Amino acid sequence: MRYSLTAVLALASSPLLAQEPVEEQDDEVIVVMGEGLARTPASPAYDTQVIDREQLVSVPSGRIEDALGTVAGFQQFRRSDSRSSNPSAQGATLRALGGNATSRALVLLDGIPMADPFFGFVPFTAIAPERLGQVRVTRGGGSGPFGAGALAGTIELESAGLESLGTYGAQLLANDRGGTEASGHFSGELGGGFGVISGRWDRGPGFFTTPEADRVPASAKAEYDSWSVQARGVAPLSDTVELQARGLIYDDRRTLRFDGADSSSTGQDASLRLVGRGEWEFDILGYVQARNFTNIVISSTRFVPVLDQRNTPSTGLGGKFELRPPVGSRHTLRIGADYRRSEGELFETAISAFTGNVRERRNAGGTNTDLGFFIEDDFELGALVLTAGARLDRFTIRDGFYTARDASGAILIEDRFADRSGWEESFRGGALYDLGGGLRLRAAAYTGLRLPTLNELYRPFVVFPVTTNANAALENERLEGFEAGIDFTSGEEVELSLTAFDNRVIGAVANVTLDPVTRQRRNIDKVRSRGIEASAGLELGQVRFDGSLAYTDAEAREAGAAFDGNRPAQTPRWAGAATASWSPRENWLLAATLRHVGAQFEDDLETDVLPAATTIGAYAQLPLTSDIALVLRGENLTDEEIFTRNQRGSIDLGTPRTFWAGLRIGL
Repeated sequence: MRYSLTAVLALASSPLLAQEPVEEQDDEVIVVMGEGLARTPASPAYDTQVIDREQLVSVPSGRIEDALGTVAGFQQFRRSDSRSSNPSAQGATLRALGGNATSRALVLLDGIPMADPFFGFVPFTAIAPERLGQVRVTRGGGSGPFGAGALAGTIELESAGLESLGTYGAQLLANDRGGTEASGHFSGELGGGFGVISGRWDRGPGFFTTPEADRVPASAKAEYDSWSVQARGVAPLSDTVELQARGLIYDDRRTLRFDGADSSSTGQDASLRLVGRGEWEFDILGYVQARNFTNIVISSTRFVPVLDQRNTPSTGLGGKFELRPPVGSRHTLRIGADYRRSEGELFETAISAFTGNVRERRNAGGTNTDLGFFIEDDFELGALVLTAGARLDRFTIRDGFYTARDASGAILIEDRFADRSGWEESFRGGALYDLGGGLRLRAAAYTGLRLPTLNELYRPFVVFPVTTNANAALENERLEGFEAGIDFTSGEEVELSLTAFDNRVIGAVANVTLDPVTRQRRNIDKVRSRGIEASAGLELGQVRFDGSLAYTDAEAREAGAAFDGNRPAQTPRWAGAATASWSPRENWLLAATLRHVGAQFEDDLETDVLPAATTIGAYAQLPLTSDIALVLRGENLTDEEIFTRNQRGSIDLGTPRTFWAGLRIGL
């Protein structure tokens, strides 16, 4: 958000200025935005949907993944949200371009990648919707200037500015199962810029994810306890250059399915960003991430620990430099480079379910890097805008190892994997034609790249009764895709969009079934995804409607394989969401959201089905004073039974009907 601050041109405390008269001069107004560079003219050539701040803060669950779920085609590997799933299953993807739990959509917070350096999952509990100004979701589009990893698309989270946040704000809610959600922030002018500090704490006893008929004495509710604190500052260095800094600390702890099946995800992130909006525009950023993950696996037959994934430290380092030189009014040229380094290792202990003694101690890890160079130009020709870009990535997969020792420390397995490196090129291009009257046509074609994560390469995992093995020989995934669409806008009252797409991931990494209790991550020939996406936004005075619908025909291909022609695991054909809201007067808001996810298969052989699920949620904000409001929320109001896992009859369920009530301060 933009706002103006008056720069201080004379310091009264200066002895020199105290002795000399100061001539009157006009105040110089510096615009501090706290954002990246402006969108380029051809950005709308790619299928994009924006979630505004009002939609973000009024989702029935209060979770960012619920807000992202209003964009049809967005999905995590499982239907559970971040209160009742294992963190490592929280990969984000679009257009059914998946096959396992790793993110194939690039999630950026103020330009910084948020995915875990080791696993590739997104720490959704650390991303509070109330801290954001808007979210821009681009489905498809290729890597381009965003960087490697934007295989299925890009999700850009933009922090809210001072105008949106106000000086202070807080919210405290409780639900009917004893869970609580508390958040708050303070913000204000800081020198010529502004600063914000915010925090959030979510905790609750949760609900039974195990169906009642299948529960045993060891069954446990999905208890959760997570908190995060973020500090952000923006300062002008000149009338065209500003410095942005952000620090984030979070801690997320959960229990899933059985007593003692505890997991944790922690992180400390820091970033700096320098944005210049002069004649030579530039965007320079750098970041560091320190993350960790732990997990205890409980036997589903003896209900004792069998695997202690006690430590998985990882570090992410990276940066980006983008330059937009002045090349004439009809061209917007972007030139730059970006770099990412992911380093991590796991330490885990295998335990006998019968004796409780240590069977093995395992240690594995490695380092992945990607250095990319990009160039892209938008060419404006009246009603027609053309865009074309290219990337060249230098990647390395190195220092990979896997070691297993018995209880005495004797080596059982000691593997050192050969270092690999190479160059990969990517291209994208598109056209946008303004027909007039708010009607636009667009078309785009693109390619992209994703390196396998350290988790996919080196870490096996167990979700009883199934073991999924790692594969250190995994190759990069490659995207090839094209799309065409039509958009219609009429002021802020009407926004309509329709897109047809055909995307394929060559060498897609999937969890391939080897036998009833064993899978392995493998590159398959391809995952092909074709479909139609539609979205609508209608504003009629005090009433607004937002809807999104996607039909996706996806199939996994591998000549001669048992799964050839099947839908990828966890992939629905139909997905949609619709929200109707009413604001009868200032600071009042009543909203209802309908979401539908079609039937999915648990595995690549289409053995176990997750039935379709339709849920209804509601949100109400009712002012009590000029600064305080009563907030009421309802999740899954019809108490729909949501299957989130079905492995040979071992079933997990999603969030049941839940009611929230509380107060919001700072309207």
